[in-house]
Amino acid sequence: PAPAPAPPAPAPAAPAPARYIANCSEAWNLGVAPLRRGDAYYRPGLDRDGDGIACERPPR
Repeated sequence: PAPAPAPPAPAPAAPAPARYIANCSEAWNLGVAPLRRGDAYYRPGLDRDGDGIACERPPR
């Protein structure tokens, strides 16, 4: 008898969508702050001075 064909390879996992972070407190609580332009969680609304780094200081 012929050998059984190999099972198909599993499909690669889709990349996880970037999570929306509502504010810098949430970013610090998740341990992802400070955020830099190009990071998955960065968005201009969190970058108050527009320098490309958001949530630079821990919340008080």
